[in-house]
Amino acid sequence: MKKVIALLLTVVMIISSLVACGKDSGSSNGGNTSNTGSNSSSSGNNTGGGSSSEEEKINLTMWCIATESDSNRHAYEAAIADLKAAHPEINFTWEATQNQEYKTKIKAAVAANEMPDIFFTWSCAFLGDFVEAGRVYCVDDVYKQYASELPEVMMGNVKYDGKYYGVPLTLNIVAMFTNLDLLKEVGYDQAPTTYEELIKCCDALVAKGIIPFGCSGKETWCVTEYLESIIEKTAGASVLNDIFAGKATWKNDDVAKGVEIFQEMIKKGYFDPEGMALSNDEVKANFIAGKYAFYMNGTWNCADFYNAGIADKIQVAEFPVIDSSKSKMGELIGGPSDTLAVAASSKNAAKAAEITFELARSICKYGYLDGNGLPAWTPNYDTSSINPLTQTVADIVAKSSQMVLFGDTAMSADKANIYLDYVSQIYASAIDGKQFVEGLAKDIK
Repeated sequence: MKKVIALLLTVVMIISSLVACGKDSGSSNGGNTSNTGSNSSSSGNNTGGGSSSEEEKINLTMWCIATESDSNRHAYEAAIADLKAAHPEINFTWEATQNQEYKTKIKAAVAANEMPDIFFTWSCAFLGDFVEAGRVYCVDDVYKQYASELPEVMMGNVKYDGKYYGVPLTLNIVAMFTNLDLLKEVGYDQAPTTYEELIKCCDALVAKGIIPFGCSGKETWCVTEYLESIIEKTAGASVLNDIFAGKATWKNDDVAKGVEIFQEMIKKGYFDPEGMALSNDEVKANFIAGKYAFYMNGTWNCADFYNAGIADKIQVAEFPVIDSSKSKMGELIGGPSDTLAVAASSKNAAKAAEITFELARSICKYGYLDGNGLPAWTPNYDTSSINPLTQTVADIVAKSSQMVLFGDTAMSADKANIYLDYVSQIYASAIDGKQFVEGLAKDIK
């Protein structure tokens, strides 16, 4: 337990060196106008206990991405159960939507000002667009009550114009999950630590009839987990950070080189050709079943792999450096991103803000204990049961020197949509590296 706490303290120190993504929005909390976003399903449709009558109950709705197959489902269910037990005066309903569909859904709700009281969001520019539109409630006053448990450094990505508009949950990075049983078939007892070794390993796997990587083409964010890691380890974290922040042009030879390396891996048969038509859940299931040697995705997957009983043959690793003159180990894709926020249009925005902090704290706790990422909130409970895969993630993050937040989160919605469209073309080999950087430099100003 002492080791875990020490690692978390180191994580906080590293995160404190990150530049906050909050942009000047010029927005206030938007006022507490009526909430028309009542589209709640029965997935959490209990009314709570206690002696409060239905007339006295405060109705609150929440949208999130914790679907039945999501790693964080249990964390949400447990946190909501605690909330209902502690607050019989609240009639709480919630609805979960799959990741990719949710992004479209919440953006449409924000545009129409038909939002739930509480909603899941990604921090940085994703949330920043909503803040700029005046759709998000400022939580400064409530945060003061929780500042001792939620370090200010963790709030950097939800800060806009000096005000806070979200409550962070967990910290995750992209990891290269490795099936050691499959690697042993081609003479490796651990994940390759250099790019040259990785290529030799993948060539050996292909020759043996084993697919090195699985990646969902139906969900473009999954492709970015690979592409961004490769670009970062080719061009360097600072370069990619500046590009996502709009401080540098996409027209960069090293970025083009990273794209070409990714496409060369596809051409050499390193990726499952069926992946273009598969969802991320299907790809992950294939990895768990032993179809792929590697699976690059967020470290929230540690819980699923542990619960599937394969933790003893899985190694959590970092993608190796490609150009050591520009990148180094310890430069990671990820950071504190998962967030809950309150709609400015909520009839009970002030109460919703209080409930949001309670929910976020509990979701963070249960999610961390389940192994779904590192906590944004300071643990004040026994962490000795944390699974070994998540502890390895803590080790990796503790040694990190720099992080680049996921591209579709770091950029504004319009820019992210353009970026994702180009990424999908890359995976389909419809364009090459030069066309990728030149097209993005032209289309993203």
